[in-house]
Amino acid sequence: MKRLILIVIIIFCGLNARAQVVYSTDWKSEAQVKVYVTEYKSEADLIVYKTTWKSEVDAGKGIWYFTQWKSEAKKIIYFTEYKSEADLIIYFTQYKSEAGWRKKSKQHQMY
Repeated sequence: MKRLILIVIIIFCGLNARAQVVYSTDWKSEAQVKVYVTEYKSEADLIVYKTTWKSEVDAGKGIWYFTQWKSEAKKIIYFTEYKSEADLIIYFTQYKSEAGWRKKSKQHQMY
């Protein structure tokens, strides 16, 4: 029984480690990644689907969960008004199936 509980905990922690839980800060200096939101999918480095369920998140597929707590986040981001300031350009989609990286060279920004 103890082994089963241990295996379940290890599996849960492994799945959670891939999660992209994001905290949005108001301070540029506090951010790990500066993000610009574009209106055009074709300009994006990453197409992001914003989920309300933490269990759905997947960093590799652009599925993000925004947390209210900085300590819970895997990445702290700042939304900039200027594309030239951004480390990453994203497009928010309404469809989970559209989420994902368009420019793989930018993936390191979110890991």
